[in-house]
Amino acid sequence: MLSRLSIRDVVLIEKLDLDFAGGLCAFTGETGAGKSILLDSLALAAGARSDSSLVRHGAERLSVGAEFVLPEHHAVFDLLNEQGLDFEPGEPLFLRRVVSADGKSRAFINDQAVSAALLRQVGDLLVEIHGQFATHGLLNTATHRGVLDSYGGLEELKRQTAAAFQAWQDKTAEKQNAQADLEKAQAEEDFLRHSVDELRQFNPQPGEEKELADRRALMMNAEKIAEGLNGARAALSDDGLDRALRQAQRQLESLARYSEGRFDPVIESLGRIMAELNEDAALVESYCDELDFDPRVQETVEERLFALRALARKHQVAADELPDLLADFERRLGSLEKGGEDLIRLAKEEENLRLVYLETARRLSVARCKAAEKLDTAVARELPPLKLDKAVFKTQVEQLPESLWNAEGMDKVVFTASTNTGLPLSPIAKIASGGELARFMLALKVNLAAAEKIPTLVFDEVDSAIGGATATAVGERLARLATQDCQVLTITHSPQVASFGAHHFRVEKSEVEPGKVLTAVVELDDAARREEIARMLAGAKVTDASRAAADELLKNRSKIR
Repeated sequence: MLSRLSIRDVVLIEKLDLDFAGGLCAFTGETGAGKSILLDSLALAAGARSDSSLVRHGAERLSVGAEFVLPEHHAVFDLLNEQGLDFEPGEPLFLRRVVSADGKSRAFINDQAVSAALLRQVGDLLVEIHGQFATHGLLNTATHRGVLDSYGGLEELKRQTAAAFQAWQDKTAEKQNAQADLEKAQAEEDFLRHSVDELRQFNPQPGEEKELADRRALMMNAEKIAEGLNGARAALSDDGLDRALRQAQRQLESLARYSEGRFDPVIESLGRIMAELNEDAALVESYCDELDFDPRVQETVEERLFALRALARKHQVAADELPDLLADFERRLGSLEKGGEDLIRLAKEEENLRLVYLETARRLSVARCKAAEKLDTAVARELPPLKLDKAVFKTQVEQLPESLWNAEGMDKVVFTASTNTGLPLSPIAKIASGGELARFMLALKVNLAAAEKIPTLVFDEVDSAIGGATATAVGERLARLATQDCQVLTITHSPQVASFGAHHFRVEKSEVEPGKVLTAVVELDDAARREEIARMLAGAKVTDASRAAADELLKNRSKIR
């Protein structure tokens, strides 16, 4: 709910801080006292279009702020989270708007700069103002389907419908991709067949480029390698080296009986050296035998390497990717050669999923029609006491063309009304204006408040052109609405309506100094409230009779509690 409204330099208000509680809050005052300024200020804080003409004369800018206390799981927190704004669940949410005299506007949420569009989105979830110029909320037909679904408790059916729609659309996308692949393959058939034959004939292998490049490098340096190997073979085959090692080993062995094994490590080491030299000589010999100096072999390797690289350039891939490219070409050609069998299968699956969606969406439509009948009946009961006995309300549920079916079903929902006998039904935004429209919205809100979950509702002069029993009926319904987890603010000229308020504020204008007129708002205690309602009853002069009548009206407060 709205817990605080702070206003600075708006028209006739220089500085005003109002604290609010739950229930019905009534605002009264003489015509022209500035009650509309409060609505304009709250609307600005909630994201309404900025208007520099609201800046108080002589001030550089206006500033309005609205603080809301909300349950932790309110939908507005999901929106803030999506937008990446910092907030603590359960902490008050503060909306602020600053408008300069030159028309520039800035918006803030919890002192974080945001766009005016986001402020409006958040504001629409927190407060709804019904007055002569209201154009959002229930007056926006785009909201009617969601409101009816919430009223009818159709969340599970909506979830099932959304899931069926998504499955259908996913399969449609899969079929369309397959169709595009098939058409592309058909257009490229000659290229695919030629490429497959070419790649199959060449038969590229993973890692072949490096292997060929290494062999080529080896062959290009074959002469130097052969020269080095032959030199190593000659050195390792030197008989003098072998004789010298053997002689040294025999000399040390002849001293063994004098040394008590002292020379054994050297004798063993010499043995190992001679064995390793023999092994190395044999290995070098094998390298010499394996060395291929045939220039025809080198030419073959180079031709294969260059052809491999040329093929990779032709298809604009790395050489090692050619085997995978061949597999892809074969798959696409295979899909083409299958004659579109996959496409036929996907088309059947798509149609089956469409039928599943159709069945689920129809069940949702039936449930919507039942909820619409229930809502129409409930609203009809509210209209006569509000002096709208000739009015008719009807929720129209119409099936959309298939091209407009979506995750929310196949229906268009519009709240329509006629305020006089013989007039055709029209969307409620196009029926009578002013107080009549406000009373009509009140009849709707009494039944829809719980479904919409908007914490603060504002009614501007809902009592216009009525009095007596009708005004009492309006007050009763406003008070009843304020008991449905909903805070209601009403600007009223009716003492009957004002008497139902749990809280009563008086708006008054006064000349604080010569040439300076300001608007102030004060919350009334019981005694001051009695005098205000008596004034509203009596007019210019408050009498004992009007005070007695005020006492009688104030008994209305106990009827709602």
